Amino acid sequence: MLVRKMIDVNHSEVERYLGYKGTPSDGITSEMIDFCVSELNDAAEPKYIYRQYDVVFTESGGTCEIDIGRMKTCSSNLTHNLKGCTKAFLLAATLGLGPDRLIARSEITSIVKAAIYQAAAAAMIEAYVDGVNKEIKNKAFEQGLFTRPRFSPGYGDLPLVLQKDFAAMLDMPRTVGITLTESLLMKPSKSVTAIIGLSGRDTSCVTEGCEVCVRRGECEFSRVTE
Repeated sequence: MLVRKMIDVNHSEVERYLGYKGTPSDGITSEMIDFCVSELNDAAEPKYIYRQYDVVFTESGGTCEIDIGRMKTCSSNLTHNLKGCTKAFLLAATLGLGPDRLIARSEITSIVKAAIYQAAAAAMIEAYVDGVNKEIKNKAFEQGLFTRPRFSPGYGDLPLVLQKDFAAMLDMPRTVGITLTESLLMKPSKSVTAIIGLSGRDTSCVTEGCEVCVRRGECEFSRVTE
């Protein structure tokens, strides 16, 4: 587990979260994005933790149960994503409570600024996790293994209830300060949990995810479900 500061955030990603499609933001909005990203970097206390577990598939009655450590689930999307994997990392990462406080304060003073904070923080946690993902990819390579696209609870048919397993197996409240609400949402809100499969087959998966991969739509391990 490490703490990092000054996370580089792609302007176009913030604009995408703001709803811009094909047309870049105007000069004033661009300056506000730069300001909000700077403020978020000052407020953020990013942390992460990951641990490696064995992956076991068990087929019974036409369904496939996936065991990752003591986590057990049935998910056709995750089964496709982890096909051929023998191990996986469970990852949890967060920007800390600072961004949540900035967003909450701006919701009272400026709705526009609040929207930019939300978009910039969403882009920031993804950028942070991409960086952690690269570290995991290097650790996998040291074992002669290759990573699959990260897959999070609530995505596709992977149940959100698995957040409880992440919390227990990674001891998230103690290690990175992430807790769960009764509806299984994470606090701080700008937090991510994910499963990253490891296999002996190099599928050239990019850490930025299936959405930007040139093989999107044709890769059998894609996390893109539409």
